[in-house]
Amino acid sequence: MDEFDIIAHYFAPLAGEGAFGLGDDAAVLPLWSGHELVVTTDAIAEDTDFFPTDPPDTVAQKALRVNLSDLAAKGTSPAYYLLNLTVPRDVTPAWLTAFAAGLKRDQETFGISLLGGDTNAGVLSIAITAFGFVREGRMVRRSGARLGDHVYVTGTIGDAGGGLAVLRGEGAALSPADRDSLISRYRVPEPPVSFGATGLGDAAHSSIDVSDGLIADLGHVAKASQVAIVIDGARVPLSAPVKALWGNDALLRAVTAGDDYQIAFTGRPGLSGRFTAIGHVEKGSGVHLMQDGREVPVQRPGFRHFEG
Repeated sequence: MDEFDIIAHYFAPLAGEGAFGLGDDAAVLPLWSGHELVVTTDAIAEDTDFFPTDPPDTVAQKALRVNLSDLAAKGTSPAYYLLNLTVPRDVTPAWLTAFAAGLKRDQETFGISLLGGDTNAGVLSIAITAFGFVREGRMVRRSGARLGDHVYVTGTIGDAGGGLAVLRGEGAALSPADRDSLISRYRVPEPPVSFGATGLGDAAHSSIDVSDGLIADLGHVAKASQVAIVIDGARVPLSAPVKALWGNDALLRAVTAGDDYQIAFTGRPGLSGRFTAIGHVEKGSGVHLMQDGREVPVQRPGFRHFEG
């Protein structure tokens, strides 16, 4: 089976409007009147973002959802994506079938379709470019945090990091249900796509998706906005499995773990919704994690690809 057979059999059925059944060299991107096009791209690689033994449908979903997370954090409605897939020469039809099924499931969940891409032979890696639309002038940037803003985050923090820790051998005393819950969050992120598309733009002055760690990513907001962000550790939402896994170290490990794919944003005080208030914006620089009235030293605020 060559790359053209793979495309025709597994991925052409995923093609949507403007993709010509993946039978041409390019696609036409249908635009939305009164909206701006937002583009993001992200790649995941074996042994860095997923394990070789992970189910192929979850690998596909993670590759797609890390991109949808970026779009959500910009207040964008997702629409289309490109897929660049490199697979080993001995890849099996069963693996490809499951991988395509994962994409199909998420296309139905999030209302998006495949425009095209490329297929190659080599070490397994997946790169996706995702396209979405936002009302003109309404994309939420990192640089909009204002003095006096409160800081909010969707979902819970640290679950994916906990799942990675479990897969690496931690958490032997956890219940099977807690282990499965954390591993599921690592393998298949749950970015708040609906909230990003319908609620974030009216609430947020600045925003970022939490991919490398809550402290690290809020650091990007603080730097771009030229402010300081103060986090109240007691308010950071942690799940029961994360608390059970890491005990007294749960807060620090959770806020630096990464792979959460939730949205952290700043907005006026007193907002309520599918998010938690965890801190505030003030004069200064950097991110400061407070617990019991004292600042918690954070030696490594998050994940970096080129650190040892």
